[in-house]
Amino acid sequence: MNGLCIVFPAEYYGGMGVMRMIVTFCGHSKLYRTGDFSKWLDIILPSLIEGGAATFYLGGYGDFDSLASAAVRRQKAVYPHITAILVLAYLNREIDISRYDSTTYPPLENVPPRYAIVRRNEWMVRESDVVISGVTHGWGGAAKTLDYARRRQKVIFQFPTHRE
Repeated sequence: MNGLCIVFPAEYYGGMGVMRMIVTFCGHSKLYRTGDFSKWLDIILPSLIEGGAATFYLGGYGDFDSLASAAVRRQKAVYPHITAILVLAYLNREIDISRYDSTTYPPLENVPPRYAIVRRNEWMVRESDVVISGVTHGWGGAAKTLDYARRRQKVIFQFPTHRE
């Protein structure tokens, strides 16, 4: 155990026995402290999994998404029951899916391509119970996704940023 204990109230489980939480991630496409993010994810993920997280929605674009995917793969070695799902924003793009257990495509057929990633991110937040955030500044798509998660009152684990 890593010393982090995550406890969700009984009403969170909806009285349906063991909860199988869905977790998603939001973070910037360009990162500069990748080692710090990786270490942090390796602390957060085992506690979430031990608390019931079983499905992880991943975006597949950019630095933070790559770190999140790698962190989930590392946890899969210890917790083989977890599932890594790549959530596609486009159906007509070539993408390496070998790092994921499966893919899914939200109902985006009528969304203009320029808005597909935004709408995909919103779908990921809506469908998830927990959001793990690597957002370090207040602009860009990742910050907008985090704001959306806050408005939806999701449980959010935020990467600690240190201001000087």
